[in-house]
Amino acid sequence: MTSPNKSRREFLKNSGRVAAASALVTSVVPQVHAAADDTIQVALIGCGGRGTGAAANALSVPNGRTKLVAMADVFDNRLKSSYENLNRQFAKQVDVPAERKFVSFDGYKMAMDCLNPGDVVIMTTPCAFRGLHFAYAIEKGLHVFMEKPLTADGPSSRLMFELGEKSVKKNLKVGVGLMCRHCKARQELFERIQSGEIGDITLLRAYRMAGPTGSAAVGPKPENISELMYQIRNFHGFLWASGGAVSDFLIHNIDESCWMKNDWPVQAKANGGRHYRGDNVDQNFDSYSIEYTFGDGTKLLVNGRTIPGCHQEFASYAHGTKGSAVISSRAHTPAKSRIYAGHTFNKQDLTWAFPGPEPNPYQVEWNDLIDAIRNDQPYNEVERGTKASLVTSMGRMAAHTGQLVTYDEIFNHEHEFAPNLDKLTLAAAAPVPAGDTGKYPIPLPGINANREY
Repeated sequence: MTSPNKSRREFLKNSGRVAAASALVTSVVPQVHAAADDTIQVALIGCGGRGTGAAANALSVPNGRTKLVAMADVFDNRLKSSYENLNRQFAKQVDVPAERKFVSFDGYKMAMDCLNPGDVVIMTTPCAFRGLHFAYAIEKGLHVFMEKPLTADGPSSRLMFELGEKSVKKNLKVGVGLMCRHCKARQELFERIQSGEIGDITLLRAYRMAGPTGSAAVGPKPENISELMYQIRNFHGFLWASGGAVSDFLIHNIDESCWMKNDWPVQAKANGGRHYRGDNVDQNFDSYSIEYTFGDGTKLLVNGRTIPGCHQEFASYAHGTKGSAVISSRAHTPAKSRIYAGHTFNKQDLTWAFPGPEPNPYQVEWNDLIDAIRNDQPYNEVERGTKASLVTSMGRMAAHTGQLVTYDEIFNHEHEFAPNLDKLTLAAAAPVPAGDTGKYPIPLPGINANREY
């Protein structure tokens, strides 16, 4: 095992100093107030399914007094569909006339300009745009909810850590879409594991093995759309836009497993491959197998697959010296968290199970964010969300390069997947052009050992 080097130790040490300083700053910075009538106004940037769902959660906070007032996307049809769905469900809380609907790459600015300091902006575009949008939100003094992953490479992660510090200093509340951390069943399981109910953790396992998921498998570009817009529409298939299938799909299992360990791994090695590709042109592998190593030598094994006709499993597990735990077993929710005396998960060995029913963590994370805003409580998930994103990228890079990759190496890596996004227009060239065959550059483990593509 490669031990964490000095730069990682210094980074983690400095992160602790930042956290301590942030707590001090939070205690002295005055509250940033919302609208004069006590309504928290909301702007939605990125109007796909996840954005529409997040906006619905924002408008469903009990006694939240929230109102959607602006929307932005680069696809007019997505904005229109999202607006119609939200207006149908929350007519009294949706006030987005035509002049506050923005279809352009700089629409994020215009949507945030409709808000007052202390209002909330939802960022649910592909993660490539997260740093750009977050920086403007900080400038405007807005609280933020942003979807995972936050980053897909080293340069964007370094930027996000810096922006996170700035947001804490401005007393901004920031939620990150790793909603499993807000799951009541997982929270109780975490406390039980930390109190020693399964002993010392010796192994963690996580699986997201399903058929084709999202836009991870992408066919050839149609003639009626530009290459840039085609890639954004199918963002799961392009590493610059989303970090691909690993970053967008496996991050939840990785994050919840690291949470139970109460630590982050220091290195990763991995395998992956492409199968049955047909005419697909995306950059993903169809299967990933990642071995993470923590500082004490404990392993986290992560398996992802998007091949039809195979065994399916969406779950995470922890094994310890006194027993084992099911972290989650039913996708994201309900978790069905439970503890066993042995390691075979036999019913007779069951020692604890969350009694249920489980509140929906997608809603709970919004309840928690709005409560923190209303009561001016410290609430900023950027550092943790960035670490989860970076660790996930570490495993992805290990699979794509065929190399053992350490935390320091991914953190300090200079390959920026999507530079100059602030200059994008609807007519701009795509960050990754297709080759002569219409296919995009793919990872070549062992051949391209220093870059993912």
